[in-house]
Order: sequence, then C-alpha cells, then structure tokens
Amino acid sequence: MARLSDIIEDFIKEMFNNNDDNIVFIQRNELADQFRCAPSQINYVLTTRFTYERGYLIESKRGGGGHIVIKQLSHGRSNIRGQLISQSIGDTITYHNANALLENLLESDIIEEKQYELMKIAINDRSLISVENKNKVRADILKAMIMVILS
Repeated sequence: MARLSDIIEDFIKEMFNNNDDNIVFIQRNELADQFRCAPSQINYVLTTRFTYERGYLIESKRGGGGHIVIKQLSHGRSNIRGQLISQSIGDTITYHNANALLENLLESDIIEEKQYELMKIAINDRSLISVENKNKVRADILKAMIMVILS
C-alpha cells in the first residue's frame, strides 16, 4: 500500500498533467482536509518531493486566504544547462541532492538511462573515496558532464 506522502505527491503531479501552464496553485489546509492529514504532512511533501533539484520552484502567497504556487521549471536543453550549473549545483553538492537532480533529468527525458547510471557512479562517495572535499569535486564532475551532455 502506498504511503500518504506518495499519494499526495502523485495527486499534485496529476494536477500538473492536467495543466498546460506548468503552474499549480494549492491551498495547504484544503489539501490537508482532502487527505485527512495534518497541514505539516503537506509541507513535508512539498519540501521533500518538489525541490529545485527535482525541477520545481515553490512560492508561498499570503493574503486572501493564501495559497502555494508550485512551478515546474522548463526543461529545454538551452535553459536547463544554465539553471542546473548556476542554481542547482553551485560550488558544492551532496550526493543526495545530486542524485535527486539526476533522477529529475532522467524523468524529464533530458538524459537516458545509461547516462544516468554512469553519472550516478561517477559522483558516488565510493568513487570519490580518496578525495578530500567530495561535495566540491562532485559538483565539478557533475557540471562537466552536464556541459557535455546538454551541449
């Protein structure tokens, strides 16, 4: 049986599938009522499943009842390379965040399965065992691979 977090994530992703604008508006309390959960459960799903590394941007709007805006970032090759290198990767990146970014690229058909697997191996902690600053070297390797793949 699917966990509640997975069900909420699937529900929000389905909202994107039914919307051509790549923008979804939700009200946290209403969604919590619909799924019979605490509003903090909605926050958990938003902060863990709809991250920048996974291709989403979240904005909270206050006033008039308030709502949360979830934007699905563009995935065109010309746009994504700059977004990934400057905003998602930066000077350092953890393996967890790098892996989330790679999963997003795979799900968005930006990279293929073999590229995904090779990139994942190259940035794994075991591959970087003799490196002193793994997160910096991981970021440098990931940026170089993305520059080649998306050029």
